[in-house]
Amino acid sequence: MESSPQSVFNVFVYGSLLADDIVRALLKRVPPSNPAILHNYHRFSIKGRVYPAILPVENKRVNGKVLLDITVPELNVLDAFEDVEHERMTVDVSLMDSSKTLQVETYVWVNKRDPDLHGEWDFEEWKVLHKGDFLKMTMGFSEEMELPESKTRVATYESFYAQEENKSKP
Repeated sequence: MESSPQSVFNVFVYGSLLADDIVRALLKRVPPSNPAILHNYHRFSIKGRVYPAILPVENKRVNGKVLLDITVPELNVLDAFEDVEHERMTVDVSLMDSSKTLQVETYVWVNKRDPDLHGEWDFEEWKVLHKGDFLKMTMGFSEEMELPESKTRVATYESFYAQEENKSKP
C-alpha cells in the first residue's frame, strides 16, 4: 500500500509569523496554534533585515509557536513567503502546554556562514518598530502572488523598504 501525500502540516514559526495579522494577510485565516520550543537552534537578527533567521546551535532554544493544520496550498504560500533565503526542514519541537514532542516543518536560514547574522532577534521590539510596515509589505506580497507575473518575496521586501526609505528622505 502506498502512503498518501500528507494533506495538512504543522509549521513552527518564530519571527514575523508569530503575529496573527501577518499570518492572516498571507493565509486569509489564522490557524489554531500552540506555543512551542525548538531546542538546539538560535534565532539571530540579520543586518539590514527586520525578520530573523534560525540556525542549529547547541544548547540554545527558540521560543515560537506551531501553526496547526496548514493545508498544502497554504504551505506553498509560506514557502513562497520564506523564499530562497530559507529552506523548509522537518524538526521536532516541544509543546509548552504539554511538553509533548511534535514533528513540524520550519524554515531554516540557508546561508550557514552568513556574516550578517548577529545577536538575538526580539519579537516584542519588532512589533513596536517594524510590524506596521512589515504588514503593509506582506499584504503587497499577498496581492502580488495572485498576479501571473508575481515578484518573489525578497524582491517585494527590497522594493517596499527602498520606497519607505525614499519617503523618509527630505
